[in-house]
Amino acid sequence: MSTQPRHIQLMDTTLRDGEQTQGVSYSPDEKLNIAKALLQSLGVDRIEVASARVSEGEQQGVKRINDWARDEGFDGRIEVLGFVDHTLSVDWILESGGSVINLLTKGSEKHCRDQLGKTLQQHTDDILKTVDYALGKGLTVNVYLEDWSNGYRDNREYVFALMDSLQRTGINHFMLPDTLGVMSPEEVFDSLSDMSNRYPELHFDFHPHNDYGLATANVMAAVRAGINSIHCTVNCLGERAGNASLAQVSVVLRDKMNMELSIDESHLVRTSNIVENFSGKRVSANTPIIGTDVFTQTAGIHADGDQKGGLYKSKLVPERFSRIHSYALGKMSGKASLKKNLELLELDLSEENQKKVLARIVKLGDSKQTITTDDLPFIIADVLESKNYQHIKLLNCTITSGFDLESTVSLRVDVKGNHHIASGCGNGGFDAFIDAINKVMKLHDYSLPALVDYEVRIPKGGHTSALTECVITWDCDNNNRKTRGVHSNQVFAAILAALRIINIQLHEQS
Repeated sequence: MSTQPRHIQLMDTTLRDGEQTQGVSYSPDEKLNIAKALLQSLGVDRIEVASARVSEGEQQGVKRINDWARDEGFDGRIEVLGFVDHTLSVDWILESGGSVINLLTKGSEKHCRDQLGKTLQQHTDDILKTVDYALGKGLTVNVYLEDWSNGYRDNREYVFALMDSLQRTGINHFMLPDTLGVMSPEEVFDSLSDMSNRYPELHFDFHPHNDYGLATANVMAAVRAGINSIHCTVNCLGERAGNASLAQVSVVLRDKMNMELSIDESHLVRTSNIVENFSGKRVSANTPIIGTDVFTQTAGIHADGDQKGGLYKSKLVPERFSRIHSYALGKMSGKASLKKNLELLELDLSEENQKKVLARIVKLGDSKQTITTDDLPFIIADVLESKNYQHIKLLNCTITSGFDLESTVSLRVDVKGNHHIASGCGNGGFDAFIDAINKVMKLHDYSLPALVDYEVRIPKGGHTSALTECVITWDCDNNNRKTRGVHSNQVFAAILAALRIINIQLHEQS
């Protein structure tokens, strides 16, 4: 008889503990959008969004999140850190529309004695006054035992005495932080097993930090010890080395421990990108699950193995996370790497021509040039001395732009041997070109597909004189297609990309 997997509850504290990352400060709008992504799209169980009494602006931001949560059915899943200050934090949370306080208490004797200058009894009395007031006002009360990991190691009798005083007061979650990230998996397992055995009726959370790079391993140890609530952050944000990574924790618990979670993995990367943009803290390209390079095979032997039966694949298939596999092109590329990229582009080359293209790729790789799938058609054209489709040719084009003035374009094109002259205007040079070219193509019963995405970039470390690459994504009957243009002028790079999609579609119609 199979047993039902345990459900592990994830509490995300990106908006509270994550904001303690050096240089990170979210606006109210940013906090609201991150909260929506976490609860509505990603499906985390709870989120901690702020510390009480920080500022009036912070309180208004928390109020907006709470108002939205109530309207969307997420009431009770928004939590705010509060302090042992009797009425002050509780009133602040109530005024912001909150219903849950995470009360910060001292989980180590050293913090209690040296930071507060109080005895355990004095601190306990203060805690009980705040808890009683919060419960009396209808708040759900959770309690952090700050510095619990050091407190348990140095004087666990202090920890037990504090727990004995609080265990029957109506506290919902007892949250045990490894505040300085000092624990090993063995220490986590032993200490949390002890806590759970001593207080079997209580609900414990584990709040890890990543100072030794052990946060995910420590989460696994906590879950083995019976803990069912784990704290984490998006992109491992947090003080010093950060907290446990939400993406890594959720995937590891599912794959390695057969745990059940509420997380929708298909939104992990999107949520990571939102937090990356709002926080300004960039995610390393090789970060597990969410890094840009983690589903890219570089070695040709790996591409060959995948080609012959998925020999280098694991449970971490990119499709789980709304991503795709890619095969890097460079000096380590082999025939299989090239073949995978040709398949992606729906291109077919003879064996002889594949060898020529591969030789050029390896040569470019030796000069440390980055080669992408988008570069392949240009490399192929160069190597084979082939021409792009020439159903439409741009013979001449003049663009006039001015500050706070509408842009204009005059152009001359050849469409299937017919010469046309047209002009257009618009909000910028490219918009003006589209206006003009649409007038021409209407005569040939053709209209450009809708633009889905428009990206302009120059090579990393490039100068103002560098070539500009423009990649445009087009909606071709609900099938997205990308075209690329390269030119020293970014508007003309976009124009070349537009001409390319026209040529492709005219060729397909012919």
